[in-house]
Amino acid sequence: MPSFSLLLLVLTSVPPAKDAVPMPPPPPGMRVLSAQDKQLRVGAAPAQAQEPEPEVPIQSAEEVLEDLRNEAADAEEPTEESTELEEMRALEGATLDPGARPNAEVLQSLRRLGLANPLRQRMLDALEEPTFREDEELGELPLITDLSNFDVARVQPKYDIPVEMQPLVAQYIQFFQGPGRKWFSKWVSRSTKYLPVMQPILEAQGLPRDTVYLAMIESGFSPSAYSWAHAAGPWQFISSTGRQYGLHQDFWVDERKDPIKATYAAARYLKDLHKELGHWYLAWAGYNTGSGRVRRLVERHGTDNFWVISAEKGLATETKHYVPKLIAAALIAKHPAAFGFSEKEFVYEQALVFDEVKINDATDLDVIARAAGVPVEAVRELNPELRRWCTPPASAKNPYVLRLPQGSAGRFAENFPRIPAKERLTFRVHKVKRGDTLSQIALNYGTAPEAILQMNQLKSARTLKLNAELVIPVPAGRGGGQTDGESALARKVAQARRSGVTVMRPEDEVPAGTPRGPVATGPIKTESINGRKRITYGVQTGDSLWAIAQRFQVNVDDVRKWNNLTVRASKKALKVGSVLYVWPESAPKQVVERAGTVIAQRAPAGNAGRPGTVHELASGESIWSVAQRYGVTVEDLKRWNNIKDTTRLPTGLRLMVKAP
Repeated sequence: MPSFSLLLLVLTSVPPAKDAVPMPPPPPGMRVLSAQDKQLRVGAAPAQAQEPEPEVPIQSAEEVLEDLRNEAADAEEPTEESTELEEMRALEGATLDPGARPNAEVLQSLRRLGLANPLRQRMLDALEEPTFREDEELGELPLITDLSNFDVARVQPKYDIPVEMQPLVAQYIQFFQGPGRKWFSKWVSRSTKYLPVMQPILEAQGLPRDTVYLAMIESGFSPSAYSWAHAAGPWQFISSTGRQYGLHQDFWVDERKDPIKATYAAARYLKDLHKELGHWYLAWAGYNTGSGRVRRLVERHGTDNFWVISAEKGLATETKHYVPKLIAAALIAKHPAAFGFSEKEFVYEQALVFDEVKINDATDLDVIARAAGVPVEAVRELNPELRRWCTPPASAKNPYVLRLPQGSAGRFAENFPRIPAKERLTFRVHKVKRGDTLSQIALNYGTAPEAILQMNQLKSARTLKLNAELVIPVPAGRGGGQTDGESALARKVAQARRSGVTVMRPEDEVPAGTPRGPVATGPIKTESINGRKRITYGVQTGDSLWAIAQRFQVNVDDVRKWNNLTVRASKKALKVGSVLYVWPESAPKQVVERAGTVIAQRAPAGNAGRPGTVHELASGESIWSVAQRYGVTVEDLKRWNNIKDTTRLPTGLRLMVKAP
């Protein structure tokens, strides 16, 4: 979602209409912003604390900010739809609860923006700025000018879900008319694609058709939406609940993102919630927070009236707002003109229609698109559950059912068998091991790094995640000269480059499993003392003896000895501004870069005819990393040490390293 600063800039840049009518008075239950309310600053007085919720522990704002600084990049890259949802949710919290401090609940909405996203910093900056003024013009005024007296019974017959005009419903209508208008317009535009397929499924499963608006407030009808809580797809299933209701998730697919399969699962889940809790409002609340909490509150207060329960302690603010938000969305979505929306604000998407074909093996989507005569992007869009650039492994007995643009199935059936098998890429699955790099993996499989990144939907990879699985595209029918399979690989590389994939230089790659640590960057002075070279190093923030030793290629124990440090005294010596002495010419030239012990010495007497160094393999090292350390090739190391299989080298193995 856009940052607070960005939204404020957009809103203040819209000139008020000359004939603008003043905003109506707030309906019962709404309060006008006071001067103090308008100061949404980090560190402002927090809102009145609610009853603790043990099922979902809430971190302090400080703890969440610390998590945000230290959190590693998530496996899922945020999509445009995911970002728009997080933007709107943060703005929603500030607008509908202006007296609340921007606490953990607001800050957590920033997680999905990613550490490197500039929007994230702008949103953090916005938390320290005054936010919206009630006299700002937030869009066209509604035609229904008095929400407090609006008779919702006039439209109730058009809904098969209960709708009421409660104070929070009115607030959400005004929110969607104002600050949330551009997102709501996107959601309505997108809804025309999915309503025709989702509503019949809901109805067939015994649910009200208008339950579909739950998907609107969950994801804006976006299959690619992914939340900071790792919920995915149009119905925002978390992994465990998705599996519980039959949504398969593995290396190849994530069915939570499939709009049809996920709708069936959501229908079954909501049906169970309604059966357990007895009212659709309670079922919706249970969808948001879990049925157990709602059931306990029903028993505690002796009522199944959601409005009574939400007025008491026990529900998170998000859950208290969830039902009124859904009602407001349903009211506006069916009657946009009545609530001040014009047709020109919507760009309606075409209904989801498609053909289905059966695929009997893991197949490149490019090949499928070529056979069907359609853009590969269209195939991707129709099959959002696919996590790779290919279909999953299958067979004639258990084929994979793939969607194609309507009218293309016949062309695919005619053309696909004509494509020679050798022209198609075949696939392997590689589990990343310690010491692996992208270029090394590509070399081992006879493929291209760009193709690996493209198939795994990665833009770049300086470091591979240890134990991650990668699908490796391999040219079929490799032999003398360039084959059709290699031509297919060349097409994949070209496509990857066009889509923005970038490949690191092999020398810039970091082997998987390499410990991450600070690099010594402090100021140094070099001088000669009694004919020996001495370096004076100034300790910087984040330095460690290990990092300093690595910079000057010396041993940590030697650094301690040169500076008269015990192990316990080392920490005190590493205070910022402290000075350490290093005598680089007094230490062995080759030292370990990772955990473990490495012996650097001359070859033993038995190898007198082969001058060189003996390297003892440390824990976490590979033959590739040893080759990098000494500037030799892996093949040389294998030949010098008579090694055939490099995949199972034991820790402590002594390797002969000859001078290059």
